[in-house]
Amino acid sequence: MIQANIVPVTPFEQNCSILWCDRTKKAAVVDPGGDLDRILAEAQRLGVTIEKILITHGHIDHAGGAAKLARELGVPIEGPQQEDRFWIEGMPQQSRMFGFHEVETFEPDRWLEEGDTVTVGEETLSVIHTPGHTPGHVVFLHADARLAIVGDVLFAGSIGRTDFPRGDHQTLIRSIRTKLFRLGDDIVFIPGHGPTSTFGDERESNPYVGDHA
Repeated sequence: MIQANIVPVTPFEQNCSILWCDRTKKAAVVDPGGDLDRILAEAQRLGVTIEKILITHGHIDHAGGAAKLARELGVPIEGPQQEDRFWIEGMPQQSRMFGFHEVETFEPDRWLEEGDTVTVGEETLSVIHTPGHTPGHVVFLHADARLAIVGDVLFAGSIGRTDFPRGDHQTLIRSIRTKLFRLGDDIVFIPGHGPTSTFGDERESNPYVGDHA
């Protein structure tokens, strides 16, 4: 089965996740925005071997450490969807805008599309294209574990910002309601910031996208 552990990174307290296959101890790092020493120390503590990097979207707090980590470990980067290319190519500009140390741009080894799958050890996750916060945002779903890594699409009690370039509020709402909520109320999701929640809890009470919003 798939296992997950959250490692908060960067001044934005971004939820970097380490996903691993409990049979093989092979792991993926999802959204290594920075603080790579902290991520690597946690992987060592868990006794897992990082075999790839997965990216939900191209904002610096999620992808700023990807190039360096990939180079240090010799592992591939998969994701996001290619509509986020402009965010990744603008990584140095993002670093100046948000006060990060200069970070590297990168070309993912694999751009992801709706319906693709990614593997972690012997486990497989589905890729869901969820534009709105950014145009190329993707979500990773492990159906058997009822677990989703949703980046900055949805939060406990909130939704992602849409005031960045090529963000769109109605597109984000549609992504959540037609692509995520339909997956089932019991799915636990790890957001890009803040505590975990379930799609059912958000349908019931989220003031932006719940059933009564």
